[in-house]
Amino acid sequence: MRSLFHLAFNVTDLQLARQFYGGVLGCMEGRSTDTWVDFDFFSHQISLHLGEPFKTANTGHVGEHLVPMPHFGVILALPDWQALADRLTAAKVEFVLKPQVRFANEPGEQWTMFFLDPFGNPIEVKGFRSLHTVYSQ
Repeated sequence: MRSLFHLAFNVTDLQLARQFYGGVLGCMEGRSTDTWVDFDFFSHQISLHLGEPFKTANTGHVGEHLVPMPHFGVILALPDWQALADRLTAAKVEFVLKPQVRFANEPGEQWTMFFLDPFGNPIEVKGFRSLHTVYSQ
């Protein structure tokens, strides 16, 4: 079964959201009204609604790091992950966790980066050499 993930969350400025999600991340805009806008977030649907963004705290223990919780994100093939890391770096996006590899030479080896959208919503992007190893133990 193939399915698409949908996530709706709040932002405080739709134009700024368009600049970040469309311009910086390269997501295609979908339907919109004066109170929300949809984006194709790496083949999944996100709906950004005007409102107060959710509260987060750096409480997620991942290795030696504390990462923002809750957060959302996407898993990409490694070449796509690297291209996005390069794009974010060129756009001078400030990273919560800079692009790096975790679990090197172990099952589940992955590259990761964390950053915030302009409204403080945390996003994690993971990269794998093979998407077939995402759930490797």
